[in-house]
Formats: sequence, C-alpha cells, structure tokens
Amino acid sequence: MLWHWVTLLGALCVGSLGCPQIVSRVQWKASRSGCLKTLRKPVDTAVVHHTESAACTSSVSCRRQVKVIQDFHQGPSKKWCDIGYNFLIGEDGQVYEGRGWRTVGAHAGPGWNGRSLGIAFLGSFKSRVPNAKAQAALKSLLSCAVQRGSLGSDYVLKGHRDVVATSCPGQALYDVIRHWPHFKA
Repeated sequence: MLWHWVTLLGALCVGSLGCPQIVSRVQWKASRSGCLKTLRKPVDTAVVHHTESAACTSSVSCRRQVKVIQDFHQGPSKKWCDIGYNFLIGEDGQVYEGRGWRTVGAHAGPGWNGRSLGIAFLGSFKSRVPNAKAQAALKSLLSCAVQRGSLGSDYVLKGHRDVVATSCPGQALYDVIRHWPHFKA
C-alpha cells in the first residue's frame, strides 16, 4: 500500500514539474545496477548520443532494445556496472530510465561523465532524424532536468562527437541538435 502512495506522489510531482513520464528500470526489466558513484547536481552539460542499434517505435520494442543495450554494457566485452546512459529515448516518444538522475554515467569519457547527463536516442541517425515524438521527449526531459535542479539553467548541449572522437550521434541528428538552444560544439 505504501508503494502505491509513493508511486502516486511521484507521478503527481512529475506532472507538476512538466516532466515527461519516464519508463522506470522496473518497467523495462533492468538488471541490478552495481554503480555507486553519485552524480553531483546540477550538472552543466547534456550529451546527446544515438545507440547505433535498431530503431524502435513501440513500447514493447523500445523496452526490449533498452534491455539489449544494458546486457551489452554489463556483459563480458564491457563489464560496466550498468547501462552507460542516464536516459534513453525511443521513437515511441517515451523516455527510459538508464542510470537516472543520481548516478554518474559511462557515456562520454573521462572529464565528462561526472559533469553531464548522457541521453541516447534508440536507433541509428546517420541519415535520418528521430521522429517528432522522440525530439519532443528530449526537449521535455531537458526542461524537466533544469526544473528539478539536476541540470543547470545555463547548461550546454553537446553531441557525443563534441567531447570525444566519434561520429555519434549520427550526422542527421547532429545537424538538428546543433540548432537547438544551449548547443555549443
């Protein structure tokens, strides 16, 4: 019963802050996290990624895709404590909780992970852009992050390629976000 009230109050807080509904780790069946390093807030940067994986447009396919990414990040080749991103966004318009608001990610490399939120679009965006629902979800998540004090109001938005040598988040997506407010290469 207490869990029900905590969930209800959490939903009311999300709505009052104008935050998007976030699909929790429990909802996408995340494996246990072994991460312990706490993210100091507010961070000053949001780093946008793409997962270079299959696109997803339904809740079922996006949840499955997030789980596949977590399994890869925690698996034998990487051996990370959890999925690398703080949040992931599907073309179903949903935001998926990765490491969340409180835990340092493993998404942008030394010097960046502890001062940024890593947000990844599910799919490959080299030659096409994420749909309008996914883009709106990112804008809503960024606004929410500022309102809740997790991201500074004067934050800088970057593509992954702006902090490490990579083609991420894909040229088509990068061409979109570089015209958004707060962007700085």
